[in-house]
Amino acid sequence: MIKLGLTGSIGMGKSTTAKLFADAGIPVNDADAVVHDLYRGEAVPLVERAFPGSTSGGEIDRTVLARQLAERPERFKELEAIVHPLVREKERQFVERMTAAGSDMVLLDIPLLFETRAEQRVDVVIVVSCYPQLQRQRVLARPGMTEDKFNMILARQTPDAEKRARADFVIETDHGLDAARIRVSDIIGMIRNGKRSERINA
Repeated sequence: MIKLGLTGSIGMGKSTTAKLFADAGIPVNDADAVVHDLYRGEAVPLVERAFPGSTSGGEIDRTVLARQLAERPERFKELEAIVHPLVREKERQFVERMTAAGSDMVLLDIPLLFETRAEQRVDVVIVVSCYPQLQRQRVLARPGMTEDKFNMILARQTPDAEKRARADFVIETDHGLDAARIRVSDIIGMIRNGKRSERINA
């Protein structure tokens, strides 16, 4: 079982790229989707205990929680200490299920892959990237997004240049969906043929 770790800063096209891997037949575990489920289930009482008033109707109110974190950004680490172990356990269960199903490869979509040292849990790191101007344009077009919120998110993420330097493969999303789809197919082929990295010194 080869575990691919997919990451990329906000607005780079990571979620769309993950779908391209799924379309190519690679099982995908989406960490963001897992967090959404946890925010309606196991994580609710734990987060409410640490962040009183952050839940409503039996689930975590992401708007309220985001406001609390904006007021005290240093508490991100506290939230991560609650949520990340739960996410890792769901990831482990996913890999176990896919191994039992006979899959030769899985994609773990992990937004904070480098920030949480998740590269140690995967065999291949794939980074999704694009020009900064396009990234900013994509992100600021999202409902409810502001310059301040965008900058706060960027401040918590490993810089794109560093991610690219540490990646085994880079997928650039500046050139449209068809180009990205071809790149995904090529990467899958290279990995299945034994090439685990395009880095010169890897």
